[in-house]
Amino acid sequence: MSKIKILVFVSTLGLAIFSPISWAVGNFIQLTQQQFDNLGIKTGKLEPASHIPLFTAPAKVVVPPANDFVVSTSQAGLVVKVNASVGDKVAKGELLGLVNSPDLLTLQGNYLKAVGALKLASATYNRDKKLRKEGVISGRNEQEAFSLYNASIIDMNEAKQLLQFAGMTPANIKQLDSTGRFVSQISVKSPISGRVLERMVVSGTRVDAMAPLYRVANLDELWLEINIPHEHISDIKIGDQVQVENTLVEAEITVLGQSVNPENQTILARAVIKDKQSKGNQPSVRVGQKVTIQVIQDTDTETYRLPDAGIAHNDGKTYVFIRDKNGFKISEVAILGKQSDGSVISGTFSGNEDIAINNAATLKALWLGLGSGE
Repeated sequence: MSKIKILVFVSTLGLAIFSPISWAVGNFIQLTQQQFDNLGIKTGKLEPASHIPLFTAPAKVVVPPANDFVVSTSQAGLVVKVNASVGDKVAKGELLGLVNSPDLLTLQGNYLKAVGALKLASATYNRDKKLRKEGVISGRNEQEAFSLYNASIIDMNEAKQLLQFAGMTPANIKQLDSTGRFVSQISVKSPISGRVLERMVVSGTRVDAMAPLYRVANLDELWLEINIPHEHISDIKIGDQVQVENTLVEAEITVLGQSVNPENQTILARAVIKDKQSKGNQPSVRVGQKVTIQVIQDTDTETYRLPDAGIAHNDGKTYVFIRDKNGFKISEVAILGKQSDGSVISGTFSGNEDIAINNAATLKALWLGLGSGE
């Protein structure tokens, strides 16, 4: 009856009946080369690991504030042209749209009036200054003319600044000075080179002054805003590394928040992404994306990375299987951390061992005497 149970177990594992017999003595499993091949066991060298994964946490990909711009219109008006769409790459100064603005016409009229008033005040002051030298008028009259002249300079500069704030370039203003011809459209231009993240209007939309039209960002640098659980607050420090799960993206923690979110008892940590590791032309992470990260710390301890398929558990302990010319030695190890591609372990190794990297469950069964056959 016991032989039948053993054969059923072996069949369940998908094993063949071996000849000659395989057996385990203490912490050693004896296998012939044929048995090794039949089991489909793969071996590999230990891969040194310089980092220990600590814990995972949710995070969000964001743009640094200095690289994120909302592009708005300085004056109320009617949007008559929209040039850029979400995702477009734009250069600094590139035209994004046009807005017809009656308020811009008013500003230009005020500017020309201020220029005219300045010319008159300048002529009056020069005349009174000459008459004062000739003794025709008093010094008081000259001083009054000088005061009006200074006030006119201030009014003209203010009107000119308002035109520049409205989007008119020095060349536009110079042309207005020389021709007196008004411009009715505000040119909305990109303040930086980057990508269009949002478009808030379409052609034909009436907008108020300072209404947002676009959001443009420079994506050369991205951050991760990480919600660190309160139980792990004492485990992290500035300079710790994080890795975005299921990607090659790594980042470094540069800021740790000084307050705890009362709603979820987390602190906000900021990590600067080192390399977005694009696949072809597609980035691995995108602005606004919610991801899961793993916090990783440097270690001076000799640690190794091993696939989970090469690790066995028994009675609360963890083991790996070291290849020997006659089979496998069983060695106890400690798991220091887990990653998506395996676990980080420590143990008594020279570093040159051939380790079973798969079928640990099968080897465990043979070790415990569950899969031996006659």
